[in-house]
Amino acid sequence: MKNKWYRTWAGYDRLKENKKEFTGNVIMVVVAVLCMGISLSFLLETDLGTDPYTFMNVSISETIGWSLGNWQLVFNTAMLITAILITGVKLIGPGSIANMVLIGYTVDLCRWILHKVFPENFFMGPVARPVTFILGLIAFLISAAVYMNSRMGLSPYDALGKIICNTASGLPFFIVRIAFDSLAVALGMIFGDIPSIGTILMAIFLGPMITFVGSFMDRYIFKKSGEKK
Repeated sequence: MKNKWYRTWAGYDRLKENKKEFTGNVIMVVVAVLCMGISLSFLLETDLGTDPYTFMNVSISETIGWSLGNWQLVFNTAMLITAILITGVKLIGPGSIANMVLIGYTVDLCRWILHKVFPENFFMGPVARPVTFILGLIAFLISAAVYMNSRMGLSPYDALGKIICNTASGLPFFIVRIAFDSLAVALGMIFGDIPSIGTILMAIFLGPMITFVGSFMDRYIFKKSGEKK
């Protein structure tokens, strides 16, 4: 009975030891995931590129005629099952569910609101486009890095990246992440889309940003709570 499967999921140790800290971390990861979805909606409006995973999913969803939220939920569920079959639930937690359910539908909702509030092609203007893109890119990179380093579980896509990293001995995470994101870009291109500058930038910088923010959180957040990596 000591080895029940649910005791291995990400975040269980903090739930058991400190429910207040666990609640705070759940709130942190949900806010980070919502910020990812909001920033992605602005990036999509500028048509200058998104993160590689969203680029791939937008390409596929448009090809098959589904909304991004519906396609991403189905695809994430399939990858979640794959990740669990490979490693169990140790990489899966509240952050995994928040990511796989909330991001796609947050993007759909935010873009619907933006289309209602702003004039058509507002974010394609000579000033609004670059400003929105830069702010959205920065917001997404930071919120994605916070989510991935929250230790509350990874999305199925990110979990599979970690699995590859763990099995590729000697390779740092950011190298594996760049390769994994590049594969997502290639799949998006197969479905007929062309990556913009934002997608290329994220494929290059998302991995290093995750590593940088992770080091910051280990030093100034988790260390204060007495948690050791």
